[in-house]
Amino acid sequence: MPRQLGELEDAVMTRIWQWNRPVTVREVLEDLQRERSIAYTTVMTVMDNLHQKGWVRREVEGRAYRYTAVSTRAAYSAALMNEAWSKSDNPAAALVAFFGMMSPEQRQALRDAIRVVQRDPAAQAPEPERDGPSQGAVEGTPEQDAEGADGADGAGR
Repeated sequence: MPRQLGELEDAVMTRIWQWNRPVTVREVLEDLQRERSIAYTTVMTVMDNLHQKGWVRREVEGRAYRYTAVSTRAAYSAALMNEAWSKSDNPAAALVAFFGMMSPEQRQALRDAIRVVQRDPAAQAPEPERDGPSQGAVEGTPEQDAEGADGADGAGR
């Protein structure tokens, strides 16, 4: 599981993800300098560290490297959420608390995501066998919150 990126690592990765193309240290540096005073060698070190940690791949072009993200920001965010959730001693309660923090727009995005997963069997992980009420409650919580909040029961889709 990935650890959370540091503040400067995140600033660099944000640019790499947003630009969605191979980038040089110089390009990232120039963009970062709009917000802060930062040295070329600092950005170079951060990007080298990101490469060593497996966040980016790099290819030589002339005398410089071009860096490309290994995965997406969405995959990174999902891995962080999964890691945090898996560490909970009560996953259902953690989800309920998390959903309670969501804005209406975020809840709608959750409903939309659940609908996508429900329609696409390839996107679903195999469902574990339900042995008892505690497992059913854990599995039912996201769906109940996502679909129950708007009164829809999922029928007719």
